[in-house]
Amino acid sequence: MSVFFPSAPPAVSILTHRSTTTAITCRSSLQTLSPPQPSAPSSLSLPLSSNSSLPNPKTSPASSSGCSLNCPHFDSCSGCTHEDNLHRPVMLQEATTFFKKLGVSDFTFDTCRLWGWRCRAKLAIRGSSTDPLIGLYEEGTHNVVDIPDCKAHHPSINAAIELLRKGLLFRCFFCLALHFSGIKILNIDPYDEDERTGYLRYVQMAVTTYNTSLPASERYRSGRVQVSLVWNSRSETSASAEKLNNLATFLWRNGGPNSKVHLIHSVWANFQTSTNNVIFGNRWRHILGERDFWEHVGGIDVYLPPSSFGQANTRAFDSLLQKLHKYVPLGSSVTDLYAGAGVIGLSLASARKCRKEISVRCVEINKESKLAFEKTIDRLPSSIDSSISWHHADTSIEPVSWLVGSDILVVDPPRKGLDPSLIGALRDIKSAERKAMTLESPTFKAKDEKRPWVLRAREDSIQIPSRTIQEENRSLPQTLIYISCGWESFKENCTALLSSKAWHLTKAHGFNFFPGTQSIEILAVFKRGPGTSTKKKKSGKKKKKNKLS
Repeated sequence: MSVFFPSAPPAVSILTHRSTTTAITCRSSLQTLSPPQPSAPSSLSLPLSSNSSLPNPKTSPASSSGCSLNCPHFDSCSGCTHEDNLHRPVMLQEATTFFKKLGVSDFTFDTCRLWGWRCRAKLAIRGSSTDPLIGLYEEGTHNVVDIPDCKAHHPSINAAIELLRKGLLFRCFFCLALHFSGIKILNIDPYDEDERTGYLRYVQMAVTTYNTSLPASERYRSGRVQVSLVWNSRSETSASAEKLNNLATFLWRNGGPNSKVHLIHSVWANFQTSTNNVIFGNRWRHILGERDFWEHVGGIDVYLPPSSFGQANTRAFDSLLQKLHKYVPLGSSVTDLYAGAGVIGLSLASARKCRKEISVRCVEINKESKLAFEKTIDRLPSSIDSSISWHHADTSIEPVSWLVGSDILVVDPPRKGLDPSLIGALRDIKSAERKAMTLESPTFKAKDEKRPWVLRAREDSIQIPSRTIQEENRSLPQTLIYISCGWESFKENCTALLSSKAWHLTKAHGFNFFPGTQSIEILAVFKRGPGTSTKKKKSGKKKKKNKLS
């Protein structure tokens, strides 16, 4: 499959029945997953802790005791908000009631995996080199709570954290290739926010469960970790570069392919000296291990560099994508807004039911996602005959131009919800449709273009043309598929869309992306028009009035 950079690309259940109650699908296998045990050098006699294995409850998943967190860090850690009934988040009843009032009585909820589900974690590192703290901030503070035995983390993350901790504690590595020549003190101090001293600020642990050399049933439990060390310096040329390299070498020697258990996928460094709360700086460096990080979700291989956004719960995300495929008919033209690396749109393009003449257009504001999109499309099946494109653009600017030419609009916004300008365009979509017929749309018109945001989007776009000649489509979406990670913003956006009478809600599904929290992921399907009124019609015939003679 060839990639073109065109001269004028487009711009800018436990319960299985369905009734008025929620249908809950509890698909967690609930088996014990023992974390990998990286070997330590012969000079280190302390083994890694095995306390991060997942619980194996003997009771039914539906029971409170069988779906309890049982995490030793619950009282101090800010990550989880409730210990019991992990399969039924606190927000679930509110969501069920909300959708029922809107006429969706068959709202379903998929709980997926309840423990060891988190495959991506950003953790703060504070304390000292003799007593490092690796975990999350205490609620409302910048005091780090150590969470070595987190029950939400994939066990490989806990094992990698333990290995990093030992690297800081024991501070040793073999200096020569084949002969032990002594111990070298690394002297790596965690970052001190008050003094702005120290070296290691944060670490991102990302697990890939994609390993084709293993049977599919073993891939999840054997996940390898991409370790990204956030270093308190401007670049790799700083005075502390040797300490960074020594720490990376320690992780690789004791968790890489030549260790007893291959735990570490790769080691990266991010350089950050800012005093604000932004975790990552703009400069990255690959140090050791594999450069390319792949995961398999939604039926496709997805490339995820450490700088890109990735779903923490890959199993739940895959479940959502499989559900999403059902609402995209054969031959649809799809626009994927807030697309990131285009995982949702590319998953739809590769679905067997959608391989004929489907058009997928992905729009994303983060330019860093472009590389991930390019790598991902290179692995799509060559049999796909689809028009696929990615555009670096801000969807809040002239959003109507991105709606033109789409049968289906898919939105996956950040927690704050849709941009107000996009909400306005969707609420007044009839007017937008009339405007689209005369609009000098960046998608179709290239001549005499002067709008700077359109020109930037064209410059940074990627397009794969279909082998089949397709007619120009000037229609606007008849279906809106909304994926939400922010419940409050979704309710607000949903109410705004329905109150305009331009859309009506037909389906809604929930997914337990973050067991132990008050958050649920929503997949909602809207159709154009006001829909059928839920008010009961008055029965009986009208009596005829007697005419006076």
